[in-house]
Amino acid sequence: MDYKRKFAEALDAVKQEGRYREFADIRRKCGNFPNARHYAESGERDIKVWCSNDYLGMGQSELVIAAMHDAIDKAGAGSGGTRNISGTTHYHVELEAELADLHGKEAALLFTSGYIANDASLSTLVRLLPECVILSDAMNHASMIEGIRHGGGPKRIWKHNDLADLESQLAEYDRDTPKIIAFESVYSMDGDMSPIHGICDLAEKYNALTYLDEVHAVGIYGKRGGGVAERDGAMHRIDIIEGTLAKGFGLMGGYIAATADICDAIRSYAMGFIFTTSLAPAIVAGAVASVRHLKTSQSEREAHQERSIALKRKLIEAGLPVMDNPSHVVPVMVGDPVICKQLTDTLMDRFGIYVQPINYPTVPRGTERIRLTPGPLHSDDDMEHLVDALNTLWGEMNLQRAA
Repeated sequence: MDYKRKFAEALDAVKQEGRYREFADIRRKCGNFPNARHYAESGERDIKVWCSNDYLGMGQSELVIAAMHDAIDKAGAGSGGTRNISGTTHYHVELEAELADLHGKEAALLFTSGYIANDASLSTLVRLLPECVILSDAMNHASMIEGIRHGGGPKRIWKHNDLADLESQLAEYDRDTPKIIAFESVYSMDGDMSPIHGICDLAEKYNALTYLDEVHAVGIYGKRGGGVAERDGAMHRIDIIEGTLAKGFGLMGGYIAATADICDAIRSYAMGFIFTTSLAPAIVAGAVASVRHLKTSQSEREAHQERSIALKRKLIEAGLPVMDNPSHVVPVMVGDPVICKQLTDTLMDRFGIYVQPINYPTVPRGTERIRLTPGPLHSDDDMEHLVDALNTLWGEMNLQRAA
């Protein structure tokens, strides 16, 4: 076996398809986001970031940063172990209580990322419920798909947001057959939202549990930042809510919120929880500050929505192919992986605008796009610069405009 050749061939295949990904070496400017410093072989320069998932800019919040500094001074750097072995600090206990309260649940359980939260929770639920059937929305995130696969139980895929298809599949099973409906509130690549109440109606009718991924909604929607389910008055109808600390809350980590027994069972059985060193105290302390702040402050959410609406309007006025959706996500369709990469490279090189191409497997082939994430800290001048650059490149590259 020529190992070197095999790895080289694998990399060449990705490059030939136009979906080889390169990391941008950047350093955000604390207190001055979306400004950042870009480091490249050609030198350093200032850029504007337009693809961060720190939607509300909480990673730049003075409250959050102060809480993290305080935790470092009091507790040091790392957590020192898994949650079972010295890694449960008072900060972890506080944060789980805050998250349970945020979602109106008895308990919450922290994980090191949203991906791990989905993978560990879904796979464990399947193992705890023999013969459990997972009914998964066709557009669910890779972490949900992997969690379902790792569970090893029967699974069904229902058409995206299609209640009729979901019901037809639920109707094939007895009421006593364990069933979990797994879906998201905001689908981050298209920006559409799920019919939460309609899904809950079917879950009640056919005796199924509901598992809702709110990672692109927590902190951003709802009176206290509880997500779309809170906004729509549906949190009490959801059995398990999964969220992240890495987007609206501006840090890192993932969690679930549910009954005390569900959280305790997953805590006791999930390998992805049991054998992983817990989040550092400083990160958790920052998350506590962020969650508490966003429970009472509306200004970040209001500014975020205003910026998203404003950018969509400017892009539409320029004739650029923005995908219509009701959320804060701003996808602009390109439709070719090679051209998409060329577009984003040119935006960085000529205009100092950092946007990453979104290619397969994140989105289906032929739907390659850029995904813009306007936030409260993007100014009108930032938007004008972005739209002017896109408008220029759309013409130079002969890209298709909106119909």
